Amino acid sequence: MKTLVQSQVRDASGTSAIFMALAIGLALIASVGFASAGAIHDAAHDARHATGFPCH
Repeated sequence: MKTLVQSQVRDASGTSAIFMALAIGLALIASVGFASAGAIHDAAHDARHATGFPCH
């Protein structure tokens, strides 16, 4: 007969991932909020080309 022992461990990685995603999201919103429309378009355009998606 085998006995399994289970212990309860708090998973801090899930909580820290949520907070990190929120911090990155807020930083993106804040930085885009102060950028001009042309700069945002150019950054998105360059990102599309860098990842291999054609846009022309």
